[in-house]
Amino acid sequence: MSPRTSQQFEEIREEKKNLIMNAALEQFANVGFHAATISQIAKHAGISKGLMYNYFRSKEELLAGIINRSLFEIYGHFDPNHDGYLTEDEFELFVRKVFNLLKEKSQFWRLLLGIMLQRDVYENIFGSGTITLSVAGKPLPQFTENIAAQMSDYFRRKQEMKGPDYDPVTEMLMFTNTVKGFAINFIYSDDLYPGDYFDRTIEAIIKTYR
Repeated sequence: MSPRTSQQFEEIREEKKNLIMNAALEQFANVGFHAATISQIAKHAGISKGLMYNYFRSKEELLAGIINRSLFEIYGHFDPNHDGYLTEDEFELFVRKVFNLLKEKSQFWRLLLGIMLQRDVYENIFGSGTITLSVAGKPLPQFTENIAAQMSDYFRRKQEMKGPDYDPVTEMLMFTNTVKGFAINFIYSDDLYPGDYFDRTIEAIIKTYR
């Protein structure tokens, strides 16, 4: 049997990290962030407490890892060729990828949103400056600023086609609020979207803002 390559070791490490993060998310959601312990999380993940610290130094770092991973899952589909210019096809791809992700992992997002809505947890951890959020290696504020700039440019370009009465700022805000509202409704009330209603809603959003 040949020895494992460095890539194989990295894949195993990532699998273990994901196992730990999934176990932690369930514990945070079930008993609360403050009540959950590293020992409980390790037991739930089926690993030793000592091994746990090889991956995450604290609960705070663990929560940051969960959120960072989730943000990357969403925004990793934005501007896929990384040229800083969002085309209509790329915009549509992003919308479809985001909602397919929500549909496939609705339970995960329900748990994560519940944690993020615990305002004291979020502010105490990330407001202190000791733990930072990042996407693709960039600090979250910098990354979201780039996203906002590209989205603003995308809607501003539409004004050239739709005339002076078109308000790109309002249109972008409406799009953002529509996506957020639909996502939250689906995560918490997926029974409201029977049959193909989920897909038809996505098509309506794309048709309105593409």
